[in-house]
Amino acid sequence: MMKAAVFALVSVAVALPAVAQNKIDNRLGDSATVLKQILLKPDEIPPAYLNKSVCVLVFPAVKKIAIGIGGTYGRGVILCRTGPNMTGPWSSPAMYKLDVGSVGVQLGSSSTDYVLLVETKAGAQKILSGKLKLGAGASAVAGPTGAQAQGLNDPNVDVLTYSRAKGLFAGAALGSAALDTDDDANKSVYGKDITATDIVREGGVETTPAGKPLVNILKKYSPHYIDK
Repeated sequence: MMKAAVFALVSVAVALPAVAQNKIDNRLGDSATVLKQILLKPDEIPPAYLNKSVCVLVFPAVKKIAIGIGGTYGRGVILCRTGPNMTGPWSSPAMYKLDVGSVGVQLGSSSTDYVLLVETKAGAQKILSGKLKLGAGASAVAGPTGAQAQGLNDPNVDVLTYSRAKGLFAGAALGSAALDTDDDANKSVYGKDITATDIVREGGVETTPAGKPLVNILKKYSPHYIDK
């Protein structure tokens, strides 16, 4: 009996890290799927805004954590252009968290995908510094789509925000949504204590197999930084 109990405990201890790693790999895979599906349609996120973005955040399948009035919380990734001016090749992905607060899920859906384009280096530095509320620490507006794309030319806007729910894509007003690093997940991915800044700014962290599809998608759809 005692041996069986010990064996069961050891089995659980061995299985837990594998389960956690699978969740993180799934997060990377889901983020890649969301980003690819959206970028396949240039009328959704105009290429010009992707080309001038210094970072991209993707949060797939964000769900409400309470019925009625409650928060909406999701986990996703951030990738940035490397180099001192953030105009170089895309970095490996770092794990990130999104807390939408009381804004709720868009369009009454139970699951919403979010994509955020960081358009300024200053905005990227604020986001990477740690927990930050959009609007308070970095200016954010609902991203333009289609014909509206020509209407936004404000150098003071740090972040463009988009959402997709029930197949409908639109700019998303995220109010004071909070962004924060997911340090535990980053440690699981890269096998050591490492900050999101180290991952995306230094450019020396090797991309894991699970993260390569994300990097390849951005390399395909926005291989070069173009500020115009």
